[in-house]
Amino acid sequence: MPGKDDGGSDKEKNLELFLNVGLDERTAKNTIANNKVTANLTAVIHEAAVTDGCSRTVGNLLYTVATKHPANALVHRPTLVQYIVSSKIKTPAQLEAAFSFFATTGPENFKLSEFEEACGVGVEVSEEEIKQTVNEVFEENKTAILEQRYRTNVGDLFAHVRKRHPWADPKIVKQFIDAKLRELLGERTAADDEKVPKKKKEKPAKVEEKSIAVSTPEQPSEEVLNPFSIFPQPEENTKVHTSVFFSDGSILRCCNTKGLLEKHLSVTEGKVLTRFPPEPNGYLHIGHAKAMFIDFGLAKERGGGCYLRFDDTNPEAEKKEYIDHIQEIVKWMGWKPYKITYTSDYFQDLYDLAVELIRRGHAYVDHQTPDDIKEHREKKLNSPWRDRPIAESLKLFEDMRRGLIEEGKATLRMKQDMQSDNFNMYDLIAYRIKFTPHPHAGDKWCIYPSYDYAHCIVDSLENITHSLCTLEFETRRASYYWLLHALGIYQPYVWEYSRLNISNTVMSKRKLNRLVTEKWVDGWDDPRLMTLAGLQRRGVTSTAINAFVRGIGITRSDCSMIHLSRLEYHIREELNKTAPRSIAVLHPLKVVISNLEAKTTMDLEARKWPDAQTDDASAFYKVPFSNTVYIERSDFRLKDSKDYFGLAPGKSVLLRYAFPIKCTDVILADDKETVLEIRAEYDPTKKTKPKGVLHWVAEPSPGVDPLKVEVRLFDRLFLSENPAELDDWLADLNPQSKVVIPDAYAVPSLRSAVVGDTFQFERLGYFSVDKDSTPEKLVFNRTVTLRDSYRKGGK
Repeated sequence: MPGKDDGGSDKEKNLELFLNVGLDERTAKNTIANNKVTANLTAVIHEAAVTDGCSRTVGNLLYTVATKHPANALVHRPTLVQYIVSSKIKTPAQLEAAFSFFATTGPENFKLSEFEEACGVGVEVSEEEIKQTVNEVFEENKTAILEQRYRTNVGDLFAHVRKRHPWADPKIVKQFIDAKLRELLGERTAADDEKVPKKKKEKPAKVEEKSIAVSTPEQPSEEVLNPFSIFPQPEENTKVHTSVFFSDGSILRCCNTKGLLEKHLSVTEGKVLTRFPPEPNGYLHIGHAKAMFIDFGLAKERGGGCYLRFDDTNPEAEKKEYIDHIQEIVKWMGWKPYKITYTSDYFQDLYDLAVELIRRGHAYVDHQTPDDIKEHREKKLNSPWRDRPIAESLKLFEDMRRGLIEEGKATLRMKQDMQSDNFNMYDLIAYRIKFTPHPHAGDKWCIYPSYDYAHCIVDSLENITHSLCTLEFETRRASYYWLLHALGIYQPYVWEYSRLNISNTVMSKRKLNRLVTEKWVDGWDDPRLMTLAGLQRRGVTSTAINAFVRGIGITRSDCSMIHLSRLEYHIREELNKTAPRSIAVLHPLKVVISNLEAKTTMDLEARKWPDAQTDDASAFYKVPFSNTVYIERSDFRLKDSKDYFGLAPGKSVLLRYAFPIKCTDVILADDKETVLEIRAEYDPTKKTKPKGVLHWVAEPSPGVDPLKVEVRLFDRLFLSENPAELDDWLADLNPQSKVVIPDAYAVPSLRSAVVGDTFQFERLGYFSVDKDSTPEKLVFNRTVTLRDSYRKGGK
């Protein structure tokens, strides 16, 4: 039949196509037997424009794309395919990293630079580096390898190497591992090939009852169960931290000596010590919540401690307000510092080490202006004062300390490598002159250390085991370890993780400071900001924030832009369990029930919790019901329709916890459009069964208004998902980010609410009592809506 012939012809064409891209015959034939994989692979090959053939390596990677590419990010598949064809992505490890990146990105746009960084594009690991790492792994596992000989699990050795060099060529890694095994063990012997007899498993005792077959769920990975498992133990800190490549071709491989590590471990008793080092020049934001989770979380998980260290090297920026706020927020987030310290506590130590650095020929006093320094760095030129005698620099540095040199006329610079490919090795400034008293150290000093100089040294002085920071500091690794090596002091283990950026907001302190100082928002704790104080005021719990952060993970490759809805999901999950239900009407419309006497008031029971048991009195609260009630203005229409479940002329609805009512009359304003009042009748028997259920608030007694409250509805602060990328980012502010409703009505039981109390206003969302509340009038902030209606609404 023609249909069969056509099908056979297609299969032959596809087989030829799959063989052309390097698939082996068996894989190609198995693929053809699966229509879905065949369609995917054919599409991928055409996207890659390799219908005429390609190398086996490229073909196998394309086959993996066809079978494993995340379904939620198919729009990005052509981009990935081009990276494979151009050999920018050339290993399975890189491809798996790409899948992880796209799985978290979804269909949203992304930056190529972030994608390339996540996948190791352009990262070349030399054979020399692979060989050295293989030697280190063998040295660390030598005892076990000699014991197990050729029964050693090579996969485990491979995993150790890959953990340090994820983008290394796996073939070269395997070659070096095999060669090292032969070097260490010699040729295989007959004993090596003998099978080890397996121990017989004891049969479990028979159980009389028949067990019910249940499916065993897939166990989560160790990294999901314990995200801190990726970090090494303190006693392992003798490995090479980083390699500093100098422009003259030399390489500095920084690591602790055995003596330095033993001295460190004797002081710390082998405990993990981390540090959370905020600069007290602003309020902390949600990105700091991720840093806290990693810094404090690792220390807690390992039974160690985390320093809260204020990085106060700039006397002009620090304020006590910020220091007090940081301590309060750290406590609110659920973390307890091991010690609270200040970089300024170490000013004398830092000065003494700077003198030592000069003595060792690694620092010099420079007289270039900031513009001169910038120009020389751009041209990779040495300072004219770089090679001045050590004694002269020592004398001038002492003059700087004594205040004998004018501000801006001299700096102390580290003598690093002005021709390096890493701009963070361009003779960074260690000290500058500032005739400004320090908020914590007083007026003792007129020279202050830079972050690049002080940060790593204080890490060392405090015996920090794990110095954890965001990825933008990765290029500073070379400078960090160069300085500690130059001084011959202990070197912590440094690990970088990706920043936490959330959509529809800005996270940089500079932009946040501008929003606050220019009064675009109402202070650092404005509920629209992603500052932790703003989130706290909005009614977000610290446990919800920590659950959100933990869910994102702490790896280097997680998505840099997280949609706000993901945070809101965790907020709802938390508040759904902790926020009691209550009732408020934002835009009241009066309803007079004509068949209920005006003087009649009934106390009805409403549930604080959806699953409240009827015998639990504490799970209920009283709401008054009278002949005058108020419903939401949006819950009434003059014209009814089939898909509308609100109130309309002649239509019935159920007032939640109360009775069905039927609209009998509508009183309009002079414009014949504005509804002033509704007349209705209620069904005391409750035999009427309308589909619509409305929330409502009643007059507690005849002629007395319900409890009047102010409600503030907060929405995304910016219209664009990534306003920081816009030239005029302030023009992107959402004009509806804050809507104030001054005359909402609420049930009487809310009168006793205090600042910080949270409630679910039925049908409206979650709300928290704001600090602007007064005894006369409560103010409620909307924390989050009941559902994620933002993307559904197409805003």
